[in-house]
Amino acid sequence: MDPNDISALDRRFGIAGEVVFKEGPNGQGVVEISNGLAMASIALQGAHLMSWAPHQEELVVWLSPRAKFGPGESIRGGVPVCWPWFGPHPSDPSLPAHGFARAVPWEAIEAQALEDGSNRLGFRLIRSDETYAQWPHSTPLELYMTIGTALEMELVTHNDGPEPVTVGEALHTYFQVSDIRRIAIHGLDGCSYVDKTDGGKLKQQSGAVTFAGETDRIYLESAADCLIDDPGLNRRIRIAKRGSRSTVVWNPWAEKAEALGDFDEDGYLRMVCVESANAADDVATIMPGGTHRLWVRYTVEPLR
Repeated sequence: MDPNDISALDRRFGIAGEVVFKEGPNGQGVVEISNGLAMASIALQGAHLMSWAPHQEELVVWLSPRAKFGPGESIRGGVPVCWPWFGPHPSDPSLPAHGFARAVPWEAIEAQALEDGSNRLGFRLIRSDETYAQWPHSTPLELYMTIGTALEMELVTHNDGPEPVTVGEALHTYFQVSDIRRIAIHGLDGCSYVDKTDGGKLKQQSGAVTFAGETDRIYLESAADCLIDDPGLNRRIRIAKRGSRSTVVWNPWAEKAEALGDFDEDGYLRMVCVESANAADDVATIMPGGTHRLWVRYTVEPLR
């Protein structure tokens, strides 16, 4: 099936009243989900979840009003897929940061209506000569999402080649918050972290993570749930994960957000990235015939 034929995709994978494939910004394919539990939108480029919220909740996943949409553009906000490396390429700085998966087309492979009222969708990365030049390995990549009162995502990397491969990756989720200066992130107390705003120094977290300036950290040996407490929205976002022992926490703050060019004014105040990752010393080595799964589950709870 032609991954650009939106009408054909909707005929095959659309679910009446719940899942619609349609043209989005700049004519790009998007999937819109609105079931009895939640809403979400997904761009086929990058298999990029752009928004999600259970019904009666404020948006949980943040998308910049100034996000760019176009071939090869990475979308500011949502859940970019960083793969097959995280951050700069380990040996070739000319290659794109965070890999190519977030900026190339994916194909739909599955859409289901589940018994609990949620929807499950599956996507597969489309390889090209350009991506093989950057990553000459046979590593099919799939992303599965379950859209309901919880959002579950599973990034699945297969190694079909004859040699082990080492993958760095992250689900680079932008969470919507009322005010970055008023939130606190729990679950990282005692973890060592690489402080990328201070020359990569290794530091240790004490207490909850709070924000008063640019923050860019890779927390090591982090497997526990992370909790974003947001008194302004009177809610707690719970982030559970498997297949990851590193967590990235990022906010660009005012100066860097302005330099990036795709944040609206003061947009940095309304988002925080808490990324379940395989980064730093937590990269995943996959043996021939093996599979690695990075799984996350996001839920929203009232803040008591």
